[in-house]
Amino acid sequence: MSETLTQQQRNDAADSVLAALEKPSRGVGAISAYLQRAIETGAYSEGERLPPERQLAATFKAARSTVRRALDQLEKAGLVSRRLGSGTFVGSTLAAGQRSADLADQVSPLQLIEARLAVEPFTTRLAVLHATRRTLDEMESVLAHAEASTNDKDTFSKWDGEFHLLIARASANPLLLNIYRQINHVRLHAQWDAMKEKILTPDVIADYNRQHRGIFTALHVRDAQLAQTLITEHLEKARDDLVKANSP
Repeated sequence: MSETLTQQQRNDAADSVLAALEKPSRGVGAISAYLQRAIETGAYSEGERLPPERQLAATFKAARSTVRRALDQLEKAGLVSRRLGSGTFVGSTLAAGQRSADLADQVSPLQLIEARLAVEPFTTRLAVLHATRRTLDEMESVLAHAEASTNDKDTFSKWDGEFHLLIARASANPLLLNIYRQINHVRLHAQWDAMKEKILTPDVIADYNRQHRGIFTALHVRDAQLAQTLITEHLEKARDDLVKANSP
């Protein structure tokens, strides 16, 4: 099993995530928000160069000056850095991107689940306190997509990552959100991609969707303890499924 992604695999992963995201309007804020979500979901990895301004302008059917202002917003938020003559890169430095890739090489799927168990239950508790109506509406839309993907493990995996990312965003804690962005980068790694093929049967996907719906309901009714308990149970099931898939 390969432990590194080829450039073509990375491009395919980016295209897959971008295809699922709703196309924005031509405004600065909408383009900035669209690119931010693409970065957060791992469509563009840390250290990776974004498409040139002229290509982005053609994609969004917007003026290059509008795209430039959108990139300015991302730079002010610390999500990208811009280098004269080289382009716009995700994160602050290419070296940071290499460290992220090196980390993905070192983290096993089981270690990824362990890290999520350490981070996500409390993140979910915070999300109960801080989730906005808009974020809850986005979660419900993402859940609908995930529930319609029972027989498509790739599509389900994409919406699964989006659901958990929205929980991290709802926590209103920038550091926890950044940590979950790193988790999503690792989830695009070849090791997890191979395990996904073994684990995500239609029955397992249906179970995960039921658990997601329960977590969402707890968030919606602002029950912090229940939400924390349910997401812990969800991640523990994911860990158990992973162990079973690795058993001889």
